[in-house]
Amino acid sequence: MDNNFEMVAKTLFGFEPILAKELRNLGAMNIREGVRNVQFTGDKGFMYKANLCLRTAIKILKPFKSFKIASEEDLYNEIKKIAWEDFMDVKDTLAIDATVHSEQFTHSKYIAQKTKDAVVDRFREKFGSRPDVDLDFPTLRINIHIEHNFCNVSLDSSGQSLHKRGYKTATNIAPINEVLAAGMLLFSGWDGQSDFMDPMCGSGTILIEAAMIACNIPPNLNRKEFAFEKWKDWDVDLFEKVEESVLKKVREFHFTIIGYDKAPSAVTKAIDNVENANLAEFIQVKQQNFFESTKTSERHLHMVFNPPYGERLDIDMPVFYKEIGDTLKQSYPDTAAWFITSNLEAIKHVGLRPSRKIKMFNGALESKLLKYDIYAGTKKLHKLRDQEEE
Repeated sequence: MDNNFEMVAKTLFGFEPILAKELRNLGAMNIREGVRNVQFTGDKGFMYKANLCLRTAIKILKPFKSFKIASEEDLYNEIKKIAWEDFMDVKDTLAIDATVHSEQFTHSKYIAQKTKDAVVDRFREKFGSRPDVDLDFPTLRINIHIEHNFCNVSLDSSGQSLHKRGYKTATNIAPINEVLAAGMLLFSGWDGQSDFMDPMCGSGTILIEAAMIACNIPPNLNRKEFAFEKWKDWDVDLFEKVEESVLKKVREFHFTIIGYDKAPSAVTKAIDNVENANLAEFIQVKQQNFFESTKTSERHLHMVFNPPYGERLDIDMPVFYKEIGDTLKQSYPDTAAWFITSNLEAIKHVGLRPSRKIKMFNGALESKLLKYDIYAGTKKLHKLRDQEEE
């Protein structure tokens, strides 16, 4: 128990409950939801596991120092007191990420600069030399978070954002963030126990995330690097043991996952990305206009997709969304259809009443994740059948 420490998993706004559930399922302790973050406790092996396995986390931070500050000078002095030589050497590199929510401290770049000055000045005074800055692949990435006049200093164990899974080499015009895709799937209740479809799959992100959830494959298995691999206490044997244990939990998938896109270029990119993720045996991608398609199986279908919003693509939105509704009604019986949109006006043209609405953000765009239940036969008959089964 003495080896446990506090960690913070950062996430997208609204994804805190999903991330907390993921952490519970992984075995984290003392889970507490915040805003865009979830705090928890675990040991070094669990930190490795969290980075490998969490689908809706953007970063895993390891806080180790907090203090009150009244000025930039206070910040500089407190940072300079920290024994940074315990974490890195003079020849190593560093990067500082700063977030500020404060009336007094308003410029995150200036705070990052002041922190960097304090770290390198400590090294210069102690060793006569200083580490360099490397914004992309530093030896040590330091995270500063100031809330009013309270400063938290953390080490960033992830490095590049965890949405960069390592499988995506090709994207289309408006690619969806992998963490957003995974969150949509988890909110939709996708568990791999039915057929799955993304009828507007673009470069294949939702398909790949859906297959990884279905097979319980760790989402960051394909990543080339985590920041903790450069730490002084990096334990490669422990990491390999953690990796081996999570891979033992991969499960079989007995249904189909299919993606359509009408653009040949998108289909080519999606196929490339599926192959990079080593998931070609689970996912089919076809060039097909969804509006000219019909459901190909009698089985229940789980559908999740990200239709164009009109933000970057020139489309007649009212007509387009009406076609989504018409296609679902006429050609996709026994389907749970979920899609995300920031075009809240266009939803009115779907011609169906959503059974669920979940607020989320796609980048800076406030969006809704909507669920439409398309029944086999009439809704009334479906309800009667459900009652009989009960």
